Amino acid sequence: MFRRTFWFTTGVAAGVWATTKVNRKLKQLTPESLAATAANKALETGHRIKDRAVGFALDVRDNMAQREEELGDALGINANPELPAPRRLAAIENRSNPKYADDRTTYSYNRNEDH
Repeated sequence: MFRRTFWFTTGVAAGVWATTKVNRKLKQLTPESLAATAANKALETGHRIKDRAVGFALDVRDNMAQREEELGDALGINANPELPAPRRLAAIENRSNPKYADDRTTYSYNRNEDH
């Protein structure tokens, strides 16, 4: 008698467990559930890709700055050499000099005036 009761109870428990599993799986396979699952996976994938892209962009920017510094050192750009004083044009300096005041003749730049 106890053996029959044991197997009967085991069969009922297995039936309840199997029914619960099947019902859960059926709920997962409804169109709404499949759409929600796909949307969640797409969002997770998008976040992962964005995080990797941002990390990649930061790495590229850091390496670019490092390489620019290396090139600047190699070419001597980063050494901050003394720059020569700006050159002044003699024509501009002499125009205001009274020494050359007599040489100020007026020239016409109109091409048609000579004809």
